[in-house]
Amino acid sequence: MAAYRAPVDDIRFLLLQVLRAPDALQAAPAFAEADAGLIVQVLEEAGKFVELAVAPLQAVGDTPGCRLVDGNVVTPPGFASAYRAFWQAGWPALACAPEDGGQGLPWVLEGVLYEMLSGANHGWTMAPGLLHGAYECLKHHGSEELKARYLAKVASGEWLATMCLTEAHAGSDLGLVRTQAVPQADGSHRIAGTKIFISGGAHDLTDNIVHLVLAREPGAPPGPKGLSLFLAPKVLADGARNAVVCERIEEKMGLHGSPTCVLRFDRATGWRVGEAGRGLAAMFVMMNAARLHVGLQGIGLLEAAWQLAHAYAQERTQMRAPGPLRGDGAADPIIRHPAVGRILDTERAWIDGLRVLAYRTGIELDLARHHSDAERRQAAQQWCSLVTPVLKAVATDAGFHGASRCLQVFGGHGYVKEWGIEQIVRDSRIAMIYEGTNEIQAIDLLVRKVLPDGGAAVGALLDRLAGELPGATPADAQVLRRFDALRAVTAQLVAASAGDPVLAYAAADDYLRAVGLALFGWAWRLVEATPGADAPRWSRPAGAARLRVLPEFEMRLQILRAQCAAPGHSSTAPA
Repeated sequence: MAAYRAPVDDIRFLLLQVLRAPDALQAAPAFAEADAGLIVQVLEEAGKFVELAVAPLQAVGDTPGCRLVDGNVVTPPGFASAYRAFWQAGWPALACAPEDGGQGLPWVLEGVLYEMLSGANHGWTMAPGLLHGAYECLKHHGSEELKARYLAKVASGEWLATMCLTEAHAGSDLGLVRTQAVPQADGSHRIAGTKIFISGGAHDLTDNIVHLVLAREPGAPPGPKGLSLFLAPKVLADGARNAVVCERIEEKMGLHGSPTCVLRFDRATGWRVGEAGRGLAAMFVMMNAARLHVGLQGIGLLEAAWQLAHAYAQERTQMRAPGPLRGDGAADPIIRHPAVGRILDTERAWIDGLRVLAYRTGIELDLARHHSDAERRQAAQQWCSLVTPVLKAVATDAGFHGASRCLQVFGGHGYVKEWGIEQIVRDSRIAMIYEGTNEIQAIDLLVRKVLPDGGAAVGALLDRLAGELPGATPADAQVLRRFDALRAVTAQLVAASAGDPVLAYAAADDYLRAVGLALFGWAWRLVEATPGADAPRWSRPAGAARLRVLPEFEMRLQILRAQCAAPGHSSTAPA
């Protein structure tokens, strides 16, 4: 099995040359020192850590995986020592504020780090994956007492965190949550209930775990408005073990290196985070960060799958390749065969185009938080609001389906564990589900963000992107034609949805996909216009993007137009 290699050179090209990240970031006073030298230094050191400390644990994370022993979760060999090295080197604190013990660097660099970590070892990376979201949640909503006790430990990564939302009967519909939190005279609460699908709910990586739990106080109204958020640590301040019990770890399709736990809170001690009845608002600070992380997971996993497939295709010889690529022997490396080259070039196109969108979203997130101009902060926040659900859905779809196509390069060998590709296919599937299924992302985009303002926000985003195109060339004109078509179909959806309350929900997935493809085409236009992008490394996937990816945009438009033309018949659900 080929070893994962951190794609530092590719990332550097996209961040520095295509997106000109230093210029964008240095417009915010907090990142005045974020020049190219600093960015490259962080990328190179991150790549070294990922390759040396985390990637070698990929296989052992899958087998034997995590085990529940006498009520305690034991992680795979090497996981705990790698995590200790990770937090002691300061990696979790990369983008945290200096006053909290962090380094104050741009979030986009943290995003790149986690993309590489996910590609190297998705199971291991699940452990610190929620740290920054938990940090932001506590920083913005926690009391001064809670921040004094927990914030620095979470920022540094010395203590890990969980997000305890789901219950057996309450998945995407969190309004059904039943866990109770009863207030006590000392200001604490006693939390009782069971949560499922809790990533890292128990483990041996850190001495303490900070559980953030959605629950209801007595007398709270039903539904989402009755939910509050609580912090319940594994270990209390006096050293006593809190009443949080891991009942079992799930036997999963993949991600065996990450313990997915069923947690029972037996009147566990906790404290409210934020206002009563505002638990979802506090939790969404954590969840939105997680959704961007998950999009980057999809990119990292596809990169890892592509690396394995590309290495195999260069070594495996079968038959003579047709045409001018034919070699001199009786058999050629299969990378010379057009069918294999098509797969590799197409998946490379997805990786590169989605990277541009993800890194740009990370930059916009940094500017939304730190730019000194209120109007620029608002524009950046609008970008994040619209693009994050698109990126989460499209990138995780590409991660799973692209990894499956990369497995195809191996033929029957891909179905055998020793090559490593089947693990990536299994591990990548969950990203389309957790942190809000991809269908939920589509509904969030169309129903909650596009229809309420009649498409004004998405139209403004397209106007902004049109203004960033490099010139008046036929390639630019093609991007603009897609933007105009997207504006037109958005207007059709707005008009047709007024008389059909089901239409938007039925059309949401196709709409998100159309938006994603329009943005993908814009991203590749930026790449192609960058000096150096005429090299085969970039021109081959650019051609695949044009020929094999972007034609899907027209198909999605046809589906959306047909749905708009038949109001009242938009749902295929049985009566």
